Amino acid sequence: MKISFDNTENAFAYKTDKELKSARLLFSSMGFPWFVQIGTRLTPYIMKTGIPMVHSLIRKTIFKQFVGGETLSETAEIGTTLGKYGIQVILDYGVEGKEGEENFDQATDEFIRVISYAATQTNIPFISIKVTGLARFELLQILNEAPRLRSGIHDNEEEINEWDRVRERMFTICEMAAEKNIGVLIDAEESWIQDPIDRLTMEMMEEFNKERVIVYNTIQLYRHDRLSFLKLSHKLAKQQGFKLGMKLVRGAYMEKERARAIERGVVSPIQKDKESTDKDFNESVLYCINNIEDISVIIASHNEESNLYAANLMEERNIDHKHDHIHFSQLFGMSDNITFNLAKEGLNVSKYLPFGPIKEVIPYLMRRAKENSSVSGQTGRELALIKKELERRKA
Repeated sequence: MKISFDNTENAFAYKTDKELKSARLLFSSMGFPWFVQIGTRLTPYIMKTGIPMVHSLIRKTIFKQFVGGETLSETAEIGTTLGKYGIQVILDYGVEGKEGEENFDQATDEFIRVISYAATQTNIPFISIKVTGLARFELLQILNEAPRLRSGIHDNEEEINEWDRVRERMFTICEMAAEKNIGVLIDAEESWIQDPIDRLTMEMMEEFNKERVIVYNTIQLYRHDRLSFLKLSHKLAKQQGFKLGMKLVRGAYMEKERARAIERGVVSPIQKDKESTDKDFNESVLYCINNIEDISVIIASHNEESNLYAANLMEERNIDHKHDHIHFSQLFGMSDNITFNLAKEGLNVSKYLPFGPIKEVIPYLMRRAKENSSVSGQTGRELALIKKELERRKA
């Protein structure tokens, strides 16, 4: 395919000079790991003070770069703009790590509202959810460590009832999504709570993915066991007679995972090096495309080589650019050079677009800051492309 990820004219056509300069300043700041480390530790605490100046600063900088807005109506404007360039949207109500049944029920209602809204739009085929927006973190950890993992239950009756309510929330969301034909992407989370999330997701797939793919699981390929998990999931899907939905990512909790493994003196779930992660990611892409009739894959990557690899596989095998089972995606505010140039080629591609009150999306924003700081070359690449486009416009 004749795709150039260096084409900044395509990549930033939707941004004004002022917006590009703001992005340049932000990514320049992220180029200093010490600054990011201090900022990500202090910001959540400072936000709790409610100081208007801090709120305004966050809103005009990192929030504006990576989040669609505080409300669904604000986010709709960005979704409409992206649609003009042939780019779809994965809409995410950015709530996570909440506590209390009332908050979980409220989040469920909000996800239902998001699905209903997405169904009225032509370029929003998916929503994304985190199970930690619907369930207590400690409950997921207990279930992850429970001896009867496959049953997903624990000896404590209260916890059984609590888990049943989580399942009911998820079922309600997926049922509405199936009715409206909107895909539900269930995010991967920390390894020590992932098993119950995987079990719940497989259960929802078995229920709702009989004729078409509604529910997608997410696998983080920086974990050394996820390629085999993908193959096992496919085997189970074929045995149970449903289609598999998979979103492939490299991962978002690497530093936290390694630190926890060292602290507890256990083997880290993270790959030994970046090359191993890249290898497993591309092998997962190949496996999904080799089984494209019964696996629907979302290639959610900021890695240019992996995106080109997938696009070239489609070309070599004469797979239609708009095949329902192959979709590319990048986070809003990052890798516009990939997203917009893939869209220009006519491929299915989307931006993952979170929204929500600033206080609610702080955990998401802190991960974005850490990711740009820790992923080798990511900030430098973003910054170089922005500078190139500003120079091109000036010329």
